Amino acid sequence: MFAAYRASSNRYNEIVVSQPHSSIFSMASSPIADSPNPSPAEKLKTIMATLRGPEGCPWDREQTPQSLKPYLLEETYEVLEALDSQDPVALKEELGDLLLQVLFHAQIASEQGQFNFDDICETLAQKLIKRHPHVFETNSTTANIQSASDVIQQWDQLKQKEKRESGTNSRLAGIPKSAPALARAYQIQKRAARAGFDWHTIEPVFEKFREELQELATAAAGMIPPKEVSPSTLARNHEEVEAELGDVLFSLVNLSRFLHLNPEEALRKATNRFQCRFHFVEQQASQAGKDLQACSTEDMDRWWELAKDKEHIQSAQSSPHQEKEIST
Repeated sequence: MFAAYRASSNRYNEIVVSQPHSSIFSMASSPIADSPNPSPAEKLKTIMATLRGPEGCPWDREQTPQSLKPYLLEETYEVLEALDSQDPVALKEELGDLLLQVLFHAQIASEQGQFNFDDICETLAQKLIKRHPHVFETNSTTANIQSASDVIQQWDQLKQKEKRESGTNSRLAGIPKSAPALARAYQIQKRAARAGFDWHTIEPVFEKFREELQELATAAAGMIPPKEVSPSTLARNHEEVEAELGDVLFSLVNLSRFLHLNPEEALRKATNRFQCRFHFVEQQASQAGKDLQACSTEDMDRWWELAKDKEHIQSAQSSPHQEKEIST
């Protein structure tokens, strides 16, 4: 299905490049069809309406908000990869692909009489103004906003006010349960900490992590071989270990928060390092004329250390500007 989506994306480029502007916009019944110099945003809205129209693309017409969910995630991850590579050309393209998803959902909602792209923009504009009274309003309550931390505190207060007005009082409401587990745990812990539910120093945070790790080790040591117990007992044993592992991960996320590190970002970078090192080990095995599975542990350990040495050399040669942290 993703191939079909890519093919559809390529079709957008074909329309824009091969068709004169007048013929592109005459394809859609939109006010822009009569405009000699439509804005880029109006062009996109008209192209999307055309693709979803009777004479448009069969694949685009079949899509629903549910069927588009995987592509929204895919494009988000590709934006993150472009950010990591610090490639502005790739970032511009990937942000456009992400914007395409917004346009797609807006067009479908418009067809169903719910809202349109302009409604999305207007709602966002009003939210930004409302959440930044220190910029757009002048009164006694916003006069003392001087730092980023002041802004964050005000932002939280405004969101809490909005939640109370909507009948939702919990500070943890609004964090999607469908969010990646590490990111969700991180956001929940940050909100709890802002409410004062936090340790004052890092020592008890480390102690809590060690405590949870020991409980996991105890639970894992008690795992019983499947052949020796009933399925129900095995399931309970598995659930206990899973719960302890979850507690370890949750406490580790809290530790990363205390260290002012984003756990999702840290794990992603660690995974990237592993992938690069493993690829280097594969290359070394290939150059030695061996299959990796046939290599000794000693060989693989030696190549792994060589990969780490190579990383350190490259890191030392990189300028500080190339090592800028990108927060999410």
